[in-house]
Amino acid sequence: MPGTLRDILDGAARGVFPPPDGGTTVVPQADRRDAGVLALTAHSVVFTDEDPRWVYETLGALDCDPLAATMNPRFLAALMDRTGRRHDTTDLLTVAPALAGEPPVALKELTDPDHPRVTRARGRRDDVRVWAADGGVVVLGRGVAGRWETAVEVDEEARHRGLGRLLAVAARHLVPGGEPVWAQQSPGNARSVRAFQAAGYRPVGAEALFVAPE
Repeated sequence: MPGTLRDILDGAARGVFPPPDGGTTVVPQADRRDAGVLALTAHSVVFTDEDPRWVYETLGALDCDPLAATMNPRFLAALMDRTGRRHDTTDLLTVAPALAGEPPVALKELTDPDHPRVTRARGRRDDVRVWAADGGVVVLGRGVAGRWETAVEVDEEARHRGLGRLLAVAARHLVPGGEPVWAQQSPGNARSVRAFQAAGYRPVGAEALFVAPE
């Protein structure tokens, strides 16, 4: 097994996953900000600076399907209690390769550091950049384990025109260095899930993130 969370993510971006053996791998956090659980096909990754023995003992004490143990609410609650963190969200995690050439929609980069979308993104990512389109925005920044992450936002009056898909494609053109670009979507937000998959983002797994206290 790869030794770091970034190794595992880089492998997943290439379609190389841990063995589907029903097991759980515990790796250290890449930084203080990001801890959590990544549930892949029949294998989970818990990224935390807590003692791995505690993780395995806590999972072993659960009376549930081992394949679903790391996303069981009792384990997530135990991890919150242990770390003093709060569970931010559990999302569908998707990834897409970078694309060359110009984005498929006209964009203007926003440089105002006080823009509310910039401020919100900086709470979760580093090196944040934001571009505005007519009717929406696309955000890029380094998130979990330094991976490039994107989010898009479409104004209500501009919905149902395919702009979300175009902005998600645009992120693949904007990501620096030809690295893959990652995106999280709430599983219940079917519109967002459809837009990102139509833009070429491939589902990797589910990810639960835990936010450190301020």
